Amino acid sequence: MRNVVVVGYGMAGARLADEVRRRDPGGERVALTVLGDEPHPAYNRVLLSSVVAGSLTPDAVRLHAPDWAAKHHVDLRLGGAVTKVDRTRRVVHVDDTEVPYDALVLATGSRPWVPPTPGLLDGNGALAPGVVAFRSLDDCARIVAKASPGTPVAVLGGGLLGLEAARGLAGRGCLVTVVHPVGHLMERQLDAGAGRVLARTLQGLGIEFRLGTPASRYAPGEGLELADGTHVPADLVVVSAGVRAETALAEQAGLDVDRGVLVDDALRTSDPRVHALGDCAQHVGTVSGLVQPAWEQAAVLADRLTGVAPAARYAGTTVVTRLKARDVDLAALGDAHVEVDSADAEVLCFQDPARGRYAKLVLRDDRVTGAIVLGAPDAAAAIVQLYDRGLPAPTDRLALLLGRALPAGGAEASPADLPASAVVCRCNTVSKGQLVTAWRAGATSLSAIADATRASTGCGGCKDAVCGIVDWLAASQPQSA
Repeated sequence: MRNVVVVGYGMAGARLADEVRRRDPGGERVALTVLGDEPHPAYNRVLLSSVVAGSLTPDAVRLHAPDWAAKHHVDLRLGGAVTKVDRTRRVVHVDDTEVPYDALVLATGSRPWVPPTPGLLDGNGALAPGVVAFRSLDDCARIVAKASPGTPVAVLGGGLLGLEAARGLAGRGCLVTVVHPVGHLMERQLDAGAGRVLARTLQGLGIEFRLGTPASRYAPGEGLELADGTHVPADLVVVSAGVRAETALAEQAGLDVDRGVLVDDALRTSDPRVHALGDCAQHVGTVSGLVQPAWEQAAVLADRLTGVAPAARYAGTTVVTRLKARDVDLAALGDAHVEVDSADAEVLCFQDPARGRYAKLVLRDDRVTGAIVLGAPDAAAAIVQLYDRGLPAPTDRLALLLGRALPAGGAEASPADLPASAVVCRCNTVSKGQLVTAWRAGATSLSAIADATRASTGCGGCKDAVCGIVDWLAASQPQSA
C-alpha cells in the first residue's frame, strides 16, 4: 500500500482526496493523509462572494461533511502548519510531528497579493485595522461583520474576484467603490469595450468605480487617497488585487519554482515523488486562479497515484470565465483580445451599452477561438458549445451574436436537442449524457444529480442548465425514474 500525503485541504486537495477514494474506496491501494492549515472542513472558494452577499451560508459552501474523513478512510489533520519537507527522509514536518510519505502532493493554493500602498499593512506586516483580504471563509466572516447597510466600502481590484465581492457587498446595502489601477475592468479577460459596458451595468446596481488610478495611501477610519488626488471614504477596505502561488514550502524543499511549482504532464515536480496541482502548480496548459484546471488535474493525478491509469496525463484546460454576480451574465473564453481589423482572424463586435449588452466573437477557419458575451445568455450558451466542440459557426454571424442562431451540429439551448457529448458543467467536465445516465440510475432531483455527477457544485453557473435537463427528463421519460 502506498502512503500518499496531500499538503493542502482547499478545493484542489479536497477534490484529489475525493478522486483517490472514488478509485480506491476501501483504502486498499492508497493510505491517504490530508493536511490542512485552516480549522474548517474544505469549502468552495468560488462561492465565497455568495457568502458575502448573504445568499449562501458558510455551511452551504462546504465540500465535505464533518464525518467525511472517517467514512472514506482518510487521515485528515486540520489546523496544523506544515513547516518543512525532508525529501531525503521522505517526511513532512507538521508542527512538532513527522508524517512519512511514499508520494507527496502539494496543493498549497495561493495567497492574496496586497498592493504596496502605504497604510494597508501595520508595523508588523499584518493587514491594518479596517483592511480585509477576500480569500477565505474567515475573511468572509470579517467582511460580513463590518458590512452593515450604508457602510462605505472600497474594494481594491477590478478583476473577477473583486467584482464578485463588490456585487455581494452592494447587495447588502453597502456603499461600494471599486478602485482599479487599469483603465477598464477584468483586463485579463475583457477588452476595453466590454469593460466599459460591464462598469455601466454594475453602476446600475449601485457600485461606483475609480478606474485608471491606483490608491496612494490608506488611513484607518478615513479611507483611501488615490494617485490623482481624490479621496474614497471607506470604513472597510476589501483587498482583491490578485493572488500569488503559495510556493514557500516547495522552495524550502529545493523544488524547481517559477511563478508556481513547475510540473510536467504527469503533474510531477522536479522530484518525481513529489507532485503539485491547483493554484500552486505551474503547467504550460493551465490558467491559474480557476477551479476547472485544478479539478481536471485531480482526476489525472488520482489515476496515477492509485495505479488505475498509470499513463494518465494532463494536457491543459480550455477555460471559460464566468462572472458570478447576481443580475450580471458574463462569459469570456479563448483569445478575445484581438482587434476588429485583425488580418488573421474574423472579428465581430456588437455593443448595446444602454441595455448592458456586449458581444465579441473571434473566429479562425470558421471556428470560435475567442469570445466575450455580456448580457446575452442565449448567445453565450451557443458560443460556448461551439467553442467546446470545435464546430463551425453558422453563416449568420450576427444572429449568433444576438442569440438568435442555432449553431451547426445541434448546439441548441433546448435540452432535447443538445447532443449527449455537450459539456453542461465545465468545472466538473460533466456532459449531458452523464446527467441522463445518472437520472436513469435514480438521481432524479438536482441534489441527487449533484451528488452523483458533481454537476453544479463548482461555480454554480450551470445550475439552470442542469435543472432544465432534469425537468426535461422528468417530463419526457416519467417511467424511467
